Amino acid sequence: MQFKHPEILYFLFSLVIPILVHLFQLRRFKKEYFTNVRFLKELSIQTRKSSKLKKWLLLATRLLILACIIVAFAQPFFQAKDNKNSTNEMYLVLDNSFSMQAKGQKGELLKRAVQELLENTPENQNFSLITNSETFWNTDIKSIQKELQNLKYSASPFQIESAMAKIKSRKSAFNKDIVVITDAVGLESKQLKSIDSTFNTYFIIPKAEQKNNVSIDSVFIQQTLDDFYEIGVKVSTYGEKTNDIPVALYNQNKLIAKTLLKIEAKEKTINFTIPKKDFHGYVSIIDNGLTYDNTLYFSISKPEKINVLSIGEPEKSAFLSRIYTNDEFNYNNFAIATLDYNSLEKQDAIVLNELKEIPQALQTTLKSFVEKGGNLVVIPSGENAVSNMNGFLSNFGKIQFGSLQNTTKLVTKISFKHPLFHSVFEKQINNFQYPNTKNSFGLSSSNSPILSYEDQSIFLTSLPNQVSSVYVFAGPINKTNSNFQNSPLIVPTFYNMAQSTQKTGVNALTIGNNQPYLIDAQLSKDEIVNVKNVPEASGEKFIPVQQILNNKVKLTFNDYPEQAGNFGVFKQDQFLKNISFNYNRTEGNLALADDNLLSDYNVIDNIDTVFDTLQTDRTNNEIWKWFVIFTLLFLVTEVFIQKFVK
Repeated sequence: MQFKHPEILYFLFSLVIPILVHLFQLRRFKKEYFTNVRFLKELSIQTRKSSKLKKWLLLATRLLILACIIVAFAQPFFQAKDNKNSTNEMYLVLDNSFSMQAKGQKGELLKRAVQELLENTPENQNFSLITNSETFWNTDIKSIQKELQNLKYSASPFQIESAMAKIKSRKSAFNKDIVVITDAVGLESKQLKSIDSTFNTYFIIPKAEQKNNVSIDSVFIQQTLDDFYEIGVKVSTYGEKTNDIPVALYNQNKLIAKTLLKIEAKEKTINFTIPKKDFHGYVSIIDNGLTYDNTLYFSISKPEKINVLSIGEPEKSAFLSRIYTNDEFNYNNFAIATLDYNSLEKQDAIVLNELKEIPQALQTTLKSFVEKGGNLVVIPSGENAVSNMNGFLSNFGKIQFGSLQNTTKLVTKISFKHPLFHSVFEKQINNFQYPNTKNSFGLSSSNSPILSYEDQSIFLTSLPNQVSSVYVFAGPINKTNSNFQNSPLIVPTFYNMAQSTQKTGVNALTIGNNQPYLIDAQLSKDEIVNVKNVPEASGEKFIPVQQILNNKVKLTFNDYPEQAGNFGVFKQDQFLKNISFNYNRTEGNLALADDNLLSDYNVIDNIDTVFDTLQTDRTNNEIWKWFVIFTLLFLVTEVFIQKFVK
């Protein structure tokens, strides 16, 4: 037992005073001699004994009363078992990612978690709240009540290491109590290493009642016809098999197609045919799972001719004119001696076709060209100096040319999963007309090959960046050195290497991916572009990070926009381009929730239990009230003695 005010116990010495008073009050009887009456003598002796007993009882009760009062004022208590953490700072980490849309026994997991916080958090409890999208430092439940009630789902997945980094940045002399409320979808053991072992950490894991979900993952152009696009919609299913699901396609908010999806496999592709013109809409489904991944917004721009320039001898570049035809491409070929450098920045793709040497001025221009989103194809010459090629290619990535090998090799392996061959092959094939080369350079690269020789060495590889790619062949492909020009592979390979996804592909960016985006626009130094929600007059509007690159503008969106949808890029009020944004699909598989990872942590049922536990473990057991009660009991006892003891 301990005392809050032990100095008051010195007043216990004052108990001597009533003892002394009591002793001085004891009277001595004088002897008086009178008629010897035996009866009167016995009565006097009995009265004297009774009076002594009463006085001793009164003394004892009064001493106890005084002692209890003194001890009560000293405030005795038994120390709490977790007293050392009573000054800890409180941090609440609330997962508001889209997986918290799942429904538990009492509704959506996030909404229920917010309701429990509002109902069970003590009003005098000071804490900091960290969500995926917002942070509230040193607040209380009343101050952020409205913000919690209006808390929206975040496009950012839950990352506990990010929350822990924010907490650790708050330097303090006190330890920390952390309560993490998450459904644990996507939580990995390596992420838990970010939790400091000195933190007193609790986890609350709300459970979804059912984990079935259907998600629209992507949209792509399956096939390009003369007047139509055949687009593919990739749909993924998680959990148990469900009923048929309606799928609808909208352009400019108008329904243009509808079908039923039969769930037969974990992944399925649905095909729609749309006119070959501007498309700015979305595809949507209706299921009983999460709602955030039921809609995918996308845009397809009306096809524009792609500008392709080849640099090399005309006779060696003749095959390119048969691939880059006038209906889809603006194709030109120039010898290095007649090349107009000013025309390079206007191209979408450039082919270096067997140049014996790449001049330094051209190297510098091509480096800038690739950085601004242009694709580059490099076909080496057998007379190339290896040092010249390696010095040039080092501008784009880790790739090295070795010595020229005078050995005939067959190209036997295709990387079917490479983006270059996306939707080219209906199925993987092992036997085809193998092209060959008589002479080729040894080629080493950190990137995987697109086409490989029979000895697993590289024939064609790529050096991709965020906005473009550099494609590199290992050897010349002229008819003297190779029969690759006669192979069926040459058309899809060169055709796709020249493609610009921002001119001919599906535009569907992911919020938070920070993928740079290039648009054709001429801006002065003081002009900027902005992005705003096109269908909605009062929709979201923001200004992205932008960089002017001659006749183009490079945009970076960071974590914007906050809401998925169809947007437009504007120069003031002048429309430039349609653009679409979607939420990341990482939250769709609810089966990824694994709370077994948290076996080493305190996992509790609800927030109320946390506050009750902390209150119980950290509150001293004060017993001064008992001494007040004892005081009252002894007062009653004294009154009883006064009345009934004679």
